[in-house]
Amino acid sequence: MSNGETGFDDVKFDLISVQYHSLKAGHNYGQYIRDAEDAGNDDIAGFFRRVMQEDSERAAQCHDFLKQLGDENTGPAPS
Repeated sequence: MSNGETGFDDVKFDLISVQYHSLKAGHNYGQYIRDAEDAGNDDIAGFFRRVMQEDSERAAQCHDFLKQLGDENTGPAPS
């Protein structure tokens, strides 16, 4: 497996990045849903709920892939 500029296995780093961004975005969706509901836009609130669910599923799938890849090359490459 190749190590990228970060010193971490590229695929694992990519999965961790997608997982992080999915979880971080999920933190904001609750506010987006409330904003849409407060504005009377139930269709938009539903859209945000779907997006939140998709990101939650995406983060869970990243977690599963990371478990599947195991502990091999999980840390920075030696200098």
